[in-house]
Amino acid sequence: MADKELSSAGHKLGQLIGDWYEEYFALPLLKKVASHLKLYLDHRFRKRASRESDRIIWMDDDGNAVNCDFVMEVDGSDSLRGVPVGFFECFWRRGSRHSRDKARDDSGKLMPLRDTYPSARFLGIVAGGDFTSPARALLQSRRIDLLYVPKAKIIAAFESHGLQMDYPDKLVETEKSKLAETFEQGLTAGIKRKAAASLRKMVGETTLNTYVDRVRAALGALPQEIRVRSQKQSNAAIFESVAAATEFLDEPTFDFSAPTENFIYEITYSDGSDFERQVSTLDELRALHHAIERLTEHVTSLTRFNDV
Repeated sequence: MADKELSSAGHKLGQLIGDWYEEYFALPLLKKVASHLKLYLDHRFRKRASRESDRIIWMDDDGNAVNCDFVMEVDGSDSLRGVPVGFFECFWRRGSRHSRDKARDDSGKLMPLRDTYPSARFLGIVAGGDFTSPARALLQSRRIDLLYVPKAKIIAAFESHGLQMDYPDKLVETEKSKLAETFEQGLTAGIKRKAAASLRKMVGETTLNTYVDRVRAALGALPQEIRVRSQKQSNAAIFESVAAATEFLDEPTFDFSAPTENFIYEITYSDGSDFERQVSTLDELRALHHAIERLTEHVTSLTRFNDV
């Protein structure tokens, strides 16, 4: 076997586990969250007419195309892109090396989306494997939610169904290649489902149900104050409700005598977080506010539904 083929055995095994973790653990969990909150969940395992490929691309405010693993949307459908309310990354790491780099890279993808879309109230990472405490602390400092499953649980989930996925760091490449081949051959659709069921049992229903609550709590932290102003004006128009801001934006009293005008849209949410974005047209300003309006209406309708 060529050296290149031997050296790729560890990567191949990691890819198999990572794909399984995303499709059989993260996807069912996020489907449960989306169903509970009546949101559309976009992911690479479904076909969607409103995107051109399996890649899920959203643009950030700097014009960067961000490839996301999962996105939850209000008003989304297979044929129509909705209002984004949650962006998620998912990964598996066998070793702890460069954990902080991974945390920095993935959070660096997500944070600009929060700064771009006022409705993006939840940024999350579903991580499995070996992920260090400093890496986890970095995500927490950046207000990125983390659902973390330690490597030992994932190893045990496969071992309970007769598959070995772990190996000593100094294992020779020929043995590593044999392990990867055996693992791939044994990784049938049935084993994938059974290993995922075992992992969910090890993680615990309470932990998984609490995750639903965390997403819901983030979406439920709605605007308490909205401030709208033109860049030329020092004083902002301040509103204590989304409806009041909507009424103002229907017939704004801005000075439109200048050939160009920039507008600033600011929100303070009930959890103490803030959002601020500058746009160059009134239509962009209204589009920002419409996203918040739809999120507010959706969360309010969920509350009414659950109170019945």
